[in-house]
Amino acid sequence: MRQFTGLVLVLSCLGLMVLQTVMAGQQLDVHDGSAITISSPQNGATVESSFDLVYSFRKGLMADHVHVFMDGTYQKGFKGTFDGVPLGRHTITIKVATHDHDMVTVSDSIEVIVQ
Repeated sequence: MRQFTGLVLVLSCLGLMVLQTVMAGQQLDVHDGSAITISSPQNGATVESSFDLVYSFRKGLMADHVHVFMDGTYQKGFKGTFDGVPLGRHTITIKVATHDHDMVTVSDSIEVIVQ
């Protein structure tokens, strides 16, 4: 009986941790029918220091918009063109977000080389 009580306690704690993560505005572990696909540049492409990012986005039940990241840094107010990107390899990720800016587990990433 003692093992069963311990298991219930562990499972309860895990449930609270998941609830806390969702309530803290982190990432929602749901697939709501959203889709995001980066079409240009292609993964592994060599680009100049200024280039356009082209993608298609389908909203799901919870999705409202996307957030664009370069090398893990959120590109607030991104309008579709990167300007003055330093030479080297860079990772671009687009994540789907809800109206409240919670991230849904739908994203796409590419790597580019700026020369």
